[in-house]
Amino acid sequence: MRIPAESVRFTVLLGMLVALPSFGIDTSLPTLGAVAAALHVTLAGAGLTMSVFMFGFAGAPLIYGPVSDRYGRKPVVLFACLLFTIGAAGCATARSFSELLVWRFLQGAGSGASATITMAIVRDLFAGEAARVRMSYITMIMMIVPTIAPTLGGASMRLGGWRIIHASLACIGVVLLLAVLFGLGESAPSRGAKRLVPTVIAGDYARVLTHPACRGYLLVAAATFGALFAYVSGSPLFLVVGAGLSSAQYGLVFAATSIGIMTGSFLSGRINAAGISYRYPLSIGLQLASATAMLLLSMTVARWTPLVLVVPLLVLCNIAFGLVMPNVMERAMEPVPEMAGVAGAALGSVQMMTGAVVSGLVAAFHDGHSALSMTAMMALCSLLALAAYLSLARRPELNVLPKRSDAEGGSSAAHLRPGRRLSSL
Repeated sequence: MRIPAESVRFTVLLGMLVALPSFGIDTSLPTLGAVAAALHVTLAGAGLTMSVFMFGFAGAPLIYGPVSDRYGRKPVVLFACLLFTIGAAGCATARSFSELLVWRFLQGAGSGASATITMAIVRDLFAGEAARVRMSYITMIMMIVPTIAPTLGGASMRLGGWRIIHASLACIGVVLLLAVLFGLGESAPSRGAKRLVPTVIAGDYARVLTHPACRGYLLVAAATFGALFAYVSGSPLFLVVGAGLSSAQYGLVFAATSIGIMTGSFLSGRINAAGISYRYPLSIGLQLASATAMLLLSMTVARWTPLVLVVPLLVLCNIAFGLVMPNVMERAMEPVPEMAGVAGAALGSVQMMTGAVVSGLVAAFHDGHSALSMTAMMALCSLLALAAYLSLARRPELNVLPKRSDAEGGSSAAHLRPGRRLSSL
């Protein structure tokens, strides 16, 4: 790698690539009212800019994954950064709402490669605990963006309007494009033209989805992501509309919960770096998320939701998400190192589609004042994640564990090329 894979700079670069969707979503949140007024649409119509972005983000990885397994990670990331930049520039100059939607879709499709291919790069170069440590720190860096992005978006709005925000996103895209071009090497070798034959691609996805451990962890990741998106979509409905917090106060709460995820990811990284089994942060995180979500739901049903208790519980639940997600992502990709792009694509798409569905349900069932739809979906998804881990994800690993002499990868396997180890999985 042109930037050493073990360096902090490498981790920061991957973290910024993973954060690209957050840049596209969170910095744009303050613009919806201005977009509605400028392009003569309703506020609900302006919300479609978020929907089309998420559709592009969810669908594009299904293409990026197989292509990156065939042609390598770097060309796909370069193309995606270029697409994001073009989409952002198009948004900044859009003359109509329909034109804006097209550019937002392209922007989302460009950002869709970031998380997918970044996870594949980590799997190419690292295994076991080393991969989980890197994913923990990447998640921690990624969560800096939603902590500061809404504030930056609001400041940009005051300086020059909503178009300035998209112009800024185009500049971010250019910076990442140059960083990838000159700083990132190739981590995956070419696999041959047959990788892009539709039947082979379908077979690769079928193999990932039918592998017992992959399938189990995909479900755990999807349900955990659903719980997280239930909070993201439901918190403004409850805290701003229901509890009457100002936008600035809500921003502080959102920043606190984002720091919670960063804290959980940092703890996960330190636990894995110490050689402790991933099962500990994973199981503790899932149990903690389920317990706090159930407590929040019980308080909501009892119509007793003092913010002095609700906010710390939300932070605690997000700490649990930070403990869970890096370990789940690594375990979902570990069994199939030879098709890390496909596995990462399946993981990213399943997570985003689940998040979109859960967000829609939270909004559809919101009663106008309480946190019931948010806490109910958080509790349901958290319990489903815990059940999927106990019944589906953990059991295949327990069955094969005695056959593996170095199941965790160990510190001696910190920097590995694909297929060099764990290929029996």
